[in-house]
Amino acid sequence: MTTLPARAGRRCHNAVNPLHSCIFFSPDLGAELGKIGIEDPSAAYFATRAAALGAVGAGTVTATFYNFNPALVARHVPAVWETAPPERVLGARLRAADSTLRRLLGEEAVSSDEMAEAARLALRATEACTPHARPLYAAHAELPVPEEPHLAFWHAATLLREHRGDAHLAALLAAGLDPLESLVSHTATGKGMAPRWILASRGWRRSDWDAASDRLRERGLLDGGDDLALTEAGTALRAEVEETTDRMDTAPYEHLGADGVERLTELGRGFLFTAAAAGAFPASATGRD
Repeated sequence: MTTLPARAGRRCHNAVNPLHSCIFFSPDLGAELGKIGIEDPSAAYFATRAAALGAVGAGTVTATFYNFNPALVARHVPAVWETAPPERVLGARLRAADSTLRRLLGEEAVSSDEMAEAARLALRATEACTPHARPLYAAHAELPVPEEPHLAFWHAATLLREHRGDAHLAALLAAGLDPLESLVSHTATGKGMAPRWILASRGWRRSDWDAASDRLRERGLLDGGDDLALTEAGTALRAEVEETTDRMDTAPYEHLGADGVERLTELGRGFLFTAAAAGAFPASATGRD
């Protein structure tokens, strides 16, 4: 049982996570990784997110990232570590986070009392995160906390993201959704990514997508028409996945308490509005359910 308002943790995650994940779309990351020899976009993503795990192989990345084609992963991992070892990637990642946040939020916000407060609150929330069955979170939790508040906030946001993300993968697995079925059904909710972008970035073929769609139709989760639309059962299953994820991700927000969660959500939304004004995010990216 939770003592927090309904979906308070999810709203807080939605307000904080974009300030972590924006780095993956930042030109600063590409520039920093380019300096150490990593130029391919897929290799850059795998290296950036997996570096905390060490010089792992393709199997570990495939397992922990869940929805990428194993063949795409194997094309770049472990070869990417020969180009730049994980410790150099982590250094490049932190430099990119620094320059990205400074550019999107401005020096005033980066050095503000609000940023320092957000870092304290987010780090406090991470005190209740647990490593068991959460490999990406556990690996990142072993990294040192940066001293500068905006980087400490980014680090804490990373921990909260991976803690929830590992739980989400467990929820997908429990729901019987394989990697591509997870992507297809998420897109069918109207909140997921466009199929064309998924196929390009995750390494799947259109025939793979169509086969996954057929499997979902056979289970009664996807409508039989040409439009990608969930049935009532499909909608219920996706809602169950999100509720299960919420339940397994309750601890950090319970630890922070209702007032702390509300304040961290408010601060995160404020930073998002600042970034949106700079054109980094749509104005609607304010941490809604």
